[in-house]
Amino acid sequence: MNAFRFSGTSEARLRDIHPDLAKVIRRALELSAVDFSVVEGVRTYARQQQLFKEGKSRTMRSRHLTGHAADLYPVRKAGAEWVRADFEEVVSAMKRASKALGIPIECGHDWQSFPDSPHHQLPTLAYPG
Repeated sequence: MNAFRFSGTSEARLRDIHPDLAKVIRRALELSAVDFSVVEGVRTYARQQQLFKEGKSRTMRSRHLTGHAADLYPVRKAGAEWVRADFEEVVSAMKRASKALGIPIECGHDWQSFPDSPHHQLPTLAYPG
């Protein structure tokens, strides 16, 4: 175990997402070898439109809109452009937490067509929005 704790901002973002996803994220922080924060949870439609127009999202039906997704970022990389390799420990911790809790997740890190390493979501089939 480590001594990592979420900031007030990350905790506020966790309160707005689906409780099962919040459980996985909290457990992942306990298991992780790197500190990470919740940089985005629930998004407004306007925010999603902005990201879509900027090419940072490919959908207007994001799971962020329904509270079924969150973006996680390693603290040591705060403010930097993300690089896939920087997220591997966070992704690994999320997968271990998901398995330990029996709550399925999908990691954008694994997507082939549009890799999105910060993104983690509850699957639509198991958690319709």
